[in-house]
Amino acid sequence: MVRYFLKTAAACAIAGMAASCSAADSGQDEGTIISQSAACSSSGLALQVLGSGGPIAESGRAGTSYLLWIDGEARLLIDIGSGAFLRFAEAGADFNTLDAILLTHLHADHAGDLAGVLKYGGFTPRTRALPVIGPDAAPRFPATDEFLDALLGKDGGAFAYLGGYIDGSEDKVLLEPRAITTAMGKGDPVEIELADDLRIRAIPVHHGVVPALGFEISVGDRKLVITGDQSANSAAFEQALAGSKPDILFAHHVINGDRGQPRGLHRTPAQIGELAAALQPGRLVLTHNMNRALERIDDSRAAIAQNYAGEVTVADDLDCFGL
Repeated sequence: MVRYFLKTAAACAIAGMAASCSAADSGQDEGTIISQSAACSSSGLALQVLGSGGPIAESGRAGTSYLLWIDGEARLLIDIGSGAFLRFAEAGADFNTLDAILLTHLHADHAGDLAGVLKYGGFTPRTRALPVIGPDAAPRFPATDEFLDALLGKDGGAFAYLGGYIDGSEDKVLLEPRAITTAMGKGDPVEIELADDLRIRAIPVHHGVVPALGFEISVGDRKLVITGDQSANSAAFEQALAGSKPDILFAHHVINGDRGQPRGLHRTPAQIGELAAALQPGRLVLTHNMNRALERIDDSRAAIAQNYAGEVTVADDLDCFGL
């Protein structure tokens, strides 16, 4: 397996640390830090972190978002949080090549820039339908199809002028929403068929009262897992993936364990380590990062290391991880 890590010049610049972007920062040999064109937007398989931040406006980090690249094409957009619209452009992604948009849940820092990406899509020649897959409903949280209708519906949608996405009219492609039953993190995993070379499982997670999902994504014999926002009460997620040995586990690193939460929404670093020990990934990447957690990153690493001895990387915007 070829594994490589990219800290792009753009990512370094927006983080204000261009001088420190080196092999030492990535934890990799210099030979494994390669150009963006060779990593994400050319050949091979890679996941690019468009947005590595959380709900607090903190310099250099957009809201959570990922792009899956296969042989030079952006095939999956997973979440599109606040600010990720800009990162989508900086990554050189093309709306036309997307097989689907996956939404872990409907918090604004995960779905806030969806309307912007769809607005852009209206300027492209795309004609094939676009699946949008996300969670079902709960009090104060619409199901994915209801969310799209509230956002775009011709009768009362916030952006009703983009309503052609709902029925495929007005030179817009048809969005095909699918709401996955989450059952407070106890729902069954769901296989999603999109393309012959791409396999996805949507797996419900516990995120307080918020309907939420994690995703397992497989291409050939390569596999990655995105935890989404989840608490340690996500036993069904852990059981579904125990011993699966993904090449990379992308875990959401929001809290340091004793401050800055609403309680019960996110795994602590120690609990991330427990999850990693159960799944046995080749590599752990911490994303959905917030300053309140990064201020004590050494403590987080130590807590993770109590159960997981593998490589741990802290993601920045536009970082690219090859499989």
